[in-house]
Amino acid sequence: MPPVVRSSRLDWLLFVLLGFFWGSSYLFIKIGVEAGIKPLTLVTLRLAFGALLLGGVVALARERLPRAPRTYGHLVVIAVLSVALPFSLVSWAEQSVDSTLAAVINGAIPLFVMVIAAATLPDEPFTVRRVAGLLVGFVGVAILVGFDPGVVSGTGLLPALALMGSSLSYAAGGVYARRFLQGLRPMITALFEIGFALVIAAVLAGLVDRPLSLPGRLDALVAVVWLGLLGSGLAFLIFFRLLGRWGATRASMVAYLIPVFGLLLGALVLREPIDARLLIGTVLVIGGIALVNLRLRSSRRRVAPMRGVEPSAPSEPGSVDTSR
Repeated sequence: MPPVVRSSRLDWLLFVLLGFFWGSSYLFIKIGVEAGIKPLTLVTLRLAFGALLLGGVVALARERLPRAPRTYGHLVVIAVLSVALPFSLVSWAEQSVDSTLAAVINGAIPLFVMVIAAATLPDEPFTVRRVAGLLVGFVGVAILVGFDPGVVSGTGLLPALALMGSSLSYAAGGVYARRFLQGLRPMITALFEIGFALVIAAVLAGLVDRPLSLPGRLDALVAVVWLGLLGSGLAFLIFFRLLGRWGATRASMVAYLIPVFGLLLGALVLREPIDARLLIGTVLVIGGIALVNLRLRSSRRRVAPMRGVEPSAPSEPGSVDTSR
C-alpha cells in the first residue's frame, strides 16, 4: 500500500500562493491586451520571462535532464495542453470579456479534472466526498458568476467558449502529466513545458500577430514580467510539486481559488464593490476545497505520490527517473 502523503504547512502555503499567482494573472492579461499587446505576442513574452526563471533554477540546481526521447514527446503534449493552447485562448478572450469573468469561468477546471482523472487514473476514482466537494465548489463559482445570461449570449458567446476550452485544456494537461510524467522533478517538467510552449507561441505570433506589438507602457511591462516570472515560471514549479504530492484532482482544486482572488483584485484594483454574493460564493468555494481535501480517519485509501517525490521530506521533491 503506498504511503500517505501528508499535507504540510508548506504545501498549503504554496497552494494559496499558486491560487494568488494564477488568479492575478487574469488581471495582468487584461492590462496587457488593453495596452495593445496582441494575444499571441503576450503569451510569447510571458513565456520568455518564465523560461528565463526556470532555466536559471535548473542550472543552479544542476538538474539532470531525462534521456528517453519519449519523455520529451510527453512534454510537448503537456506544453500544448497546459500552456500554449489555454494561454492563447484566455488572452484572446480577454480582449472582449472582463478579467474577473475569465477567472471565474476557469473555476470549471476541477470538474473536468475529476471526470478525466477518474476515467484514466486508477488511484483517483469517483467518491461521494469528492463529488460533493466539487459540486459545492461549483455552486460557489456559479454564485460568483451571478447566473448572468450575457455570459453565453450575443458577442460574449465565443469568448466564453474559448474560456471553457481553456479550462478543459488545463484539466487534460494536468491529468496527462500525472499519468505520463511521473518520476520527473517538478522544475524539469516546468522548464520543458514552458520552453516548448514558448517555441510554439513564438512561431504562431510571428505568423499571426503582424506587426508584432511590444509593451510600450510601464503598466504593460509590469504585466508581462509578472505573468512570466510569477504567473508562469514560479507558478508551474509550485503546481507540479503539488501535483506530485496530492494527485491531479486535489491539486486542481487551486482553480477554485482563482475566481476568489480574481474578484478580490477586481474590487481592490478596479474599485468593484464587495457584496453578499461575493462573500457567500467565497465561503462555498473554500468549503468545497476543504471537503475534497478532508482526509477521513476511517478511510483506507492512500494517494500515491509521483515517483521520486518523497512524502516525508516536503522540501525535497525527489530525483529524476532517467530510465524513461
